[in-house]
Amino acid sequence: MIKLNGQYFEVLEDYRECFDEETFVNRYSDILDKYDFIVGDFGYDQLRLKGFYKDSNKKAELSKRFSTIQDYLLEYCNFGCPYFILRRIPETEMKNYIETNDINETDLEEDKLHDVKIKPSIQDTEK
Repeated sequence: MIKLNGQYFEVLEDYRECFDEETFVNRYSDILDKYDFIVGDFGYDQLRLKGFYKDSNKKAELSKRFSTIQDYLLEYCNFGCPYFILRRIPETEMKNYIETNDINETDLEEDKLHDVKIKPSIQDTEK
């Protein structure tokens, strides 16, 4: 279980054991908060993240629903590339999990995103 940005995620699939929590945290963006599932795939040693909604979300485009993840992997990812699928755990489900397993919320891992420091990609031209 991963805690990121106040949300919890679980790994559903980790093809070729490519999931690295640190790489995921560094690549994660707030725009992905709205999705129920996140697919990460590696191409040319670069992690790409894409969000998908539950199939029950009728307002979502068909191509952004969970049932189309396999199509996305086949059409947009390199053949045989390593990938992983994460599911965002809803707050209510997480509260039930904590209560039933008698876990303190402080026992769960701290939020990883607050330590991420973004380095500028352009060199400082001022001298």
